[in-house]
Amino acid sequence: MKLQHLSPIDLDILRATENIIDGIAAMYGEYTEVVLHSLDVDNPAIIKIANGHVTDREIGAPITNLAIAKLNQGQDISGSYISKTASGKTLRSITTIIRNGDGAAIGLLCINSDLDAPLQAVMQTMLHGTEVITPAASSPEIFARNIDESLQTTLDSISHDVRSNRGIAPSKKNREIVFRLHELGFFEFKDSTQIAAKRLAISVHTIYRYQRAIKAALN
Repeated sequence: MKLQHLSPIDLDILRATENIIDGIAAMYGEYTEVVLHSLDVDNPAIIKIANGHVTDREIGAPITNLAIAKLNQGQDISGSYISKTASGKTLRSITTIIRNGDGAAIGLLCINSDLDAPLQAVMQTMLHGTEVITPAASSPEIFARNIDESLQTTLDSISHDVRSNRGIAPSKKNREIVFRLHELGFFEFKDSTQIAAKRLAISVHTIYRYQRAIKAALN
């Protein structure tokens, strides 16, 4: 691997990755360090780090020898590997190469999890601030296998919420369902209007009429 001068576009790609660093760290908690390395010849160092206390590093720290070795193996996503920090912590790590539009390596995204942290503490930090869904409640996220299933399950979820709401008059329920689907961008997908019409047992023209009324009200 040979370091090179990164272009402004390359640097923009790396900057756009910074939110991903924070997102991964927020997901896995304080015992998982997430690092963004620049492969710029003028600054081959950490340019973004979350939970740096895991390895006691900060922005500006150099790339590790093992990260460079993983880069030289030519795999964009390394297999997980075990390493030790200077303070003796055992880490389980993985390194992902970030490439630009030409396929050149411009950065590394590294994830380091502290295996010595107590399991209970790890679970507590991962669940901190997480909304708990009770067994009786429906999941707020739908993991559909295809777009048709996603549209149908989304529609069914909205329909259930509206139809079980006694504060909405029966004559207004279909309109309210269409309004909520419109807010979600449901009707931007192909065949969504036909799917909604069939599921709600109303005509396509009725849905179009509701949508025109919604757009007029918003304007």
